Amino acid sequence: MSLTVSDVRLVTPEGVHDGWLTIEDGKITHIGRGQAPGNGRSLGGRTVVPGFVDIHTHGGGGGSYQQDDPEKAAEVAAFHLGHGTTTTLASLVTAAPATLARTASALADLCEQGLIAGIHFEGPYISKARCGAHDPALLREPDRAEFRELVRAGRGHVRMLTIAAELPNALDVIRDAAAEGVIAALGHSDATYEQTIAGIEAGGSVATHLYNAMPPLNHRDPGPVAALLQDDRVTVELVNDGVHVHPAMLRLAAHESGPARTALITDAMAAAGMGDGRYPLGSMTVDVENGVARLSEGGTIAGSTLTMDVAFRRTVREVGASLVDASTMASLTPARVLGLDGEIGSISVGKHADLVVLDEDLRLDGVMRRGVWVREPA
Repeated sequence: MSLTVSDVRLVTPEGVHDGWLTIEDGKITHIGRGQAPGNGRSLGGRTVVPGFVDIHTHGGGGGSYQQDDPEKAAEVAAFHLGHGTTTTLASLVTAAPATLARTASALADLCEQGLIAGIHFEGPYISKARCGAHDPALLREPDRAEFRELVRAGRGHVRMLTIAAELPNALDVIRDAAAEGVIAALGHSDATYEQTIAGIEAGGSVATHLYNAMPPLNHRDPGPVAALLQDDRVTVELVNDGVHVHPAMLRLAAHESGPARTALITDAMAAAGMGDGRYPLGSMTVDVENGVARLSEGGTIAGSTLTMDVAFRRTVREVGASLVDASTMASLTPARVLGLDGEIGSISVGKHADLVVLDEDLRLDGVMRRGVWVREPA
């Protein structure tokens, strides 16, 4: 099947231009400037960006990947797809190893169906001092044999592990992760600058939600933030919901690391797309008020109610990023983290036709995945 989409403002790695593109068998085959040859589906000058890639999300639409229910997990993926996330990891908060293994096995089925791109264990090998919304009673010291069992349970679909580099055996587990093809993400950590550097040297290549759940920058004690921002081997995640990170700090991170090392994430939990109220997050209970999720006991920020279309818009409107840079952070950089940038992440010939259509206010107007409209433009 062939489809030409015309009269669009295309955001590509090379820049922004008015033009058209042709899709055949789910892939982009031609990209042109100006008027499309022949008849095409006119989108009236709307902006088209590549489908968003979210490497850190726990739930949405009232459901959670933690529910150990493939049907509910599929609904979560569908909810975020409706907001432009055409590729996503399923993130799991800390739980008992047996529970994590069982949930990973269930999620592996969805990976094999192509509904999600992999599994992310955010814990249990994280710091009690910086555990955020994770149950401190379930945290554990890194265990190499246990980690290998978790990877086996995921049947080749475990893509990321968040780990605190300062914990005993952490560096060994980071090395094991690299050997297994699992991305080691440093976060929920009380590490010093030097301990963070050691984690990077061992193979850590992502910073889990930079700034959050780690010591802040200090001029005499730079801590993990400086180490993670300054190392070209590390991609930093940022939650741009106006709650987790001040726009000035996001600008600082994007300036220091550049769009090619900055990945927008949602860190969304079940309440994304829902109203205020009480929701589960793993074994914890979360209250959402005015769209902000916090633990019922203690008030710690507990994920977000963010969707990637909103994160993209905020990055342009509130942070001041260009359309190209925001697109890089929302799509191409996280695709590169997953090793999928040859297939997705930009509007380029030969890549999958994963597209997001935005109106003049950068609000979502359409979503295409693999050449099929999931949400057809108005």
